[in-house]
Amino acid sequence: MMIDSSPPRTRRHRPPARLLVAALAAVTLGLSACGSGSDGGSTDDANAGSDAAAVRGGTLTLAVGADPISLNPQGGGSGTDPMGANLVDTLTAQDPKTGKLRPWLAREWTVNDNATQFTFTLREGVTFSDGSALTAEVFKQNFDDIVKNGAKADSAIAQFLGYDRTTVVDRDTFRVEFKQPNVAFLQATSTKALGPLAPATLALPFEDRARKVIGTGPFVLDHYTPKSEVVLTKRAGYAWPAPTRTNTGEAYLDKVIFRIVPEASVRTGSLVSGQIAGIVDVPPQDTDTLRGRGFQLLTRANPGIPLSLYTNVSHRPLDEVRVRRAIARALDPEQVRAAALSSDFKVATSSLSATTPGWTDLSEQIKRDRDEAGRLLDEAGWRRGPDGIRQKDGRRLALTLGYAPFFAPSQTAVEEIQVQLREVGIGVDLQLLTNPSIPAGQTAGYYDLTFGNQSRADADLLRTTFSTEGTNAYRLADPELERLLQDQRAAADPTNRDKILAQLQRRLVDQSYLIPLIEFTTVIATAKDVHGVSQGADSRIAPLNDVFLTH
Repeated sequence: MMIDSSPPRTRRHRPPARLLVAALAAVTLGLSACGSGSDGGSTDDANAGSDAAAVRGGTLTLAVGADPISLNPQGGGSGTDPMGANLVDTLTAQDPKTGKLRPWLAREWTVNDNATQFTFTLREGVTFSDGSALTAEVFKQNFDDIVKNGAKADSAIAQFLGYDRTTVVDRDTFRVEFKQPNVAFLQATSTKALGPLAPATLALPFEDRARKVIGTGPFVLDHYTPKSEVVLTKRAGYAWPAPTRTNTGEAYLDKVIFRIVPEASVRTGSLVSGQIAGIVDVPPQDTDTLRGRGFQLLTRANPGIPLSLYTNVSHRPLDEVRVRRAIARALDPEQVRAAALSSDFKVATSSLSATTPGWTDLSEQIKRDRDEAGRLLDEAGWRRGPDGIRQKDGRRLALTLGYAPFFAPSQTAVEEIQVQLREVGIGVDLQLLTNPSIPAGQTAGYYDLTFGNQSRADADLLRTTFSTEGTNAYRLADPELERLLQDQRAAADPTNRDKILAQLQRRLVDQSYLIPLIEFTTVIATAKDVHGVSQGADSRIAPLNDVFLTH
């Protein structure tokens, strides 16, 4: 195989050889000049900040609300499980406080000027739990396998749009090439979806990998019983933790048990009674109770798109910007939060959550003004009818709002939205969506409004959501928005990308294509004898190799 000896000019990252003391990566995922330098989260964290001396041994039992369906991090599962991050490691690690990428399985990398080539050099000595070595060839096999499986690898495939090839340079070095700029690919290498699987796992049919994941992580899969539990055991000899971890060797715990408990009240009751040691997803109605009983709570807003209303501009009258803006002005996020959530959930300040690198504060543009909402509707020709719902040319201003069942407080939230919009003369018909109907319904354009959120610690999520190159579920045809979506994807310079992202967020808010309401927040609760639990850049519970128990 011939290797180009004169590659394009690159931005180069070369940290010191010892990863455990490596400096922060020079490549930054765009913390906006308008943004916050903190992680945007809050915590009661007696947990991660504990001064207790680490203790080895013991079993940690946690409750989760959803069955993972599959433990394959590349796809086929619920997409929210916390187990996979303990089975696989990743090329880079994203610091939750700064948004910066730090070296992990890759000890160094380079990116060319237009973000079409990414070259990684692996650290030495890493092996999978079956003893096979992690090499450049294995990464090539993984990335090619994701592309081959396409939609089956639904957690990973979106990061390979425009994928050309992966070339093995030598045993520890490989180059990933795209046919078009893909600056967000670097951040994607910090997500478990791109964590390498052993050749023995890749040799299985994709559907058979759900319970046979072999990775390089600090734990190995003991067993998975659907709708019941997932059990992980410590991997002996593990010696390459992420630089965001404090424990430099094997996990302290011997075993971790994830109990699958769909009922929120049962999860909370089990924690209070001592049957479990923690809850990965505490329901908002239980946070005050658990705090009052002395449990440790960690809270952090999920990066990505907040809980919002997405508008379908192909439907009349939402093709009229004044109507969309009227909806935005009519809604009071504070009241939505008071009705459905808790004070742990912050009011949204942009079309991205504040924990997202590249976030821009648009608080001044996102303001409730019911009088202005009425004026906008009057200007657009919508007048109050006998029942209080506005009419125009014999048509009532009545909209359908679809919402998913994945987040229990969603129904209360949309009912509050329904009440607030009726006060300005907009009728809303609520439709609970079932899992199979959600993508089909959005693609077909069934709904005027959709309520939900999307999580990723990179602003390219806006492109995969709103670009016309995808499913274009919200029927957008805005050349200016499309230009910004594509320009940020190609902006290899972080400062330049931040400027584009700021314009992009303003465009979404100004045109009310997206109406941000509340920052979706992950809340984790643990007993007092659990130490070292933390949240990653995605706000989910971080790998558990730092966690230990004191009794």
